[in-house]
Amino acid sequence: MADSWSIELRSNGVPETFAIGRAVGACLVEDDVVGLVGCLGAGKTHLIKGIVGGLGVPDQRLVNSPTFVLVNEYEGRLHIFHVDAYRLSGVRELEAVGFDEMCASGGVVLIEWADRIAEALERRTLWIELTVTGETERGLSLRTDEPAVGQRMAGSGLDRWRSD
Repeated sequence: MADSWSIELRSNGVPETFAIGRAVGACLVEDDVVGLVGCLGAGKTHLIKGIVGGLGVPDQRLVNSPTFVLVNEYEGRLHIFHVDAYRLSGVRELEAVGFDEMCASGGVVLIEWADRIAEALERRTLWIELTVTGETERGLSLRTDEPAVGQRMAGSGLDRWRSD
C-alpha cells in the first residue's frame, strides 16, 4: 500500500529501548493506538515506559504491565491507557473493558500482546514488533498504514536506531 510506512530499528539494551519509546511517545497525538507484539521478555513494557515518558509522565517507574488488572492509566500531556491483551480471550473481552471508549477519549491507547486482538484494531494503529536478537539486543519493526501516523513517526528521529 502506498500510504504505509515502516522502519526497522535496533536497540542494544534497555536504555536504547527506552529512548526509542520516548521518541515514539513524543510524536503521539489524541486517539492514537499503539499495538505491541513480541514474545515474553522481548521488552514491550520497557518500550512502553519510554513511550509514557515521551508523553510526559514524570515517573516511568510507576509503569508496569497490567497483566492481571488488564488496564493501567497514566496522566501525561494526554491520558494514557495501557492495556495488556495477554489474558483476554478475544475482541469481546476487549470491548468489555471499554476499548471503544478508550479510543474515543482523546487519549492514547498502548496495547501489549496486540496480536491477540488484531482484528479490533483500526488502520491507524502503529504496530511495533519486538524481536529478541541477543542477550540485551532487540530488533524493533514499526509499521502503520495510516499516512498521518507514518509522517509523524518519520520525523521523530528514529533513524538513529535504523538497522536497515
